[in-house]
Amino acid sequence: MMIVNNKFEIGEIVYLKTDLEQVKRLVVAITIRPENCIIYSLAHGMDSSLHYDFEISREEDTVAKVT
Repeated sequence: MMIVNNKFEIGEIVYLKTDLEQVKRLVVAITIRPENCIIYSLAHGMDSSLHYDFEISREEDTVAKVT
């Protein structure tokens, strides 16, 4: 049996650390790859993209948004 320690849940609102606009994104899917690598699918409007947990934050970075 495999134990998955995902940091984010489907339906959670998150932000990308590198997004200067800091738009809200919704976790819509979690993919488990070999070696327990977890990939999150994040949606913003009709667009979606794949990201690792270290790219994602629960908190909006207001400093990045302003600069």
